[in-house]
Amino acid sequence: MKTFVAQTVADLSNIAPDILRAIGNNRVVTFDAPMGAGKTTLIKALCEAIGTNSIVNSPTFAIVNDYETNNQQSIFHFDMYRLKDIVEAVDMGCEDYFYSGNYCFIEWPEIIEPLLPQQISKISITVCPSGSREITVE
Repeated sequence: MKTFVAQTVADLSNIAPDILRAIGNNRVVTFDAPMGAGKTTLIKALCEAIGTNSIVNSPTFAIVNDYETNNQQSIFHFDMYRLKDIVEAVDMGCEDYFYSGNYCFIEWPEIIEPLLPQQISKISITVCPSGSREITVE
């Protein structure tokens, strides 16, 4: 387990490469944090550190966004908040994404946990009283 602290949003760009090193070879990453804690903002910083010029935004209504990296790989960004049940995830082919070998960044993963590979990284974001963010990678 590794913990990082971001005092400001700008700090995320600086620590994103370190977070990616902490994730290691895992390509499926879940994000646990309350609404408004900065999950999408952190994912944007991670995508930029991987190397994408795509516009990174929340896939709340699309459920999944596909960002292309500079070397023509895909990064998949999921927001499972609107799913009613695990059947919806199966029907949209989530497992194909998870086992693709590409990065899969998953917000609100609780409903699809049974579909996840065994080897994943879990990122938790805690909002501190000062407004800083404590980011833990397991």
